[in-house]
Amino acid sequence: MTVRALVLGLVCVLAFVLVAPTFRAYLAQAAQNAQLRHEVAMAKAHNEELTAQLARWNDQAYVIAQARERLAYVLPGETAYRVVDPQSAPAVPKAPATGAPAAADGSTAPWYANLWGSVQAAGQISGAPPAATTGENGGSSTTGATTPTSGTGASGAP
Repeated sequence: MTVRALVLGLVCVLAFVLVAPTFRAYLAQAAQNAQLRHEVAMAKAHNEELTAQLARWNDQAYVIAQARERLAYVLPGETAYRVVDPQSAPAVPKAPATGAPAAADGSTAPWYANLWGSVQAAGQISGAPPAATTGENGGSSTTGATTPTSGTGASGAP
């Protein structure tokens, strides 16, 4: 009887050795299958959400509301107001009392003059004299800086 029990035990151990890796692979695949089902359900929900969002863009009222919110559009005849947090907004100087509109920096020059002035300021190299400007009647005028006329005798390098 002991030989029978020994053979039966050996058969059980052999069956366990053969079945255990297969059962472990089955459990791993079942967990992976559940994870993939969850991902598919999430993708379907996301797809439905995007489809609903796409359908909303077909409504003209939704498009107008989004343009107003995202791009700050206003309809003709409306007045737009923008509320700025006083702690985050820089102090803006008051405009002069004259009837001329003032720029954000407080100057009353036209925008193109401000633009040209910033282009000239950006083009100047530190230490170099400012470039000659053309006057109203075509004459050339310098801005008070003198340049050496001869090629020799320069006393300083920029």
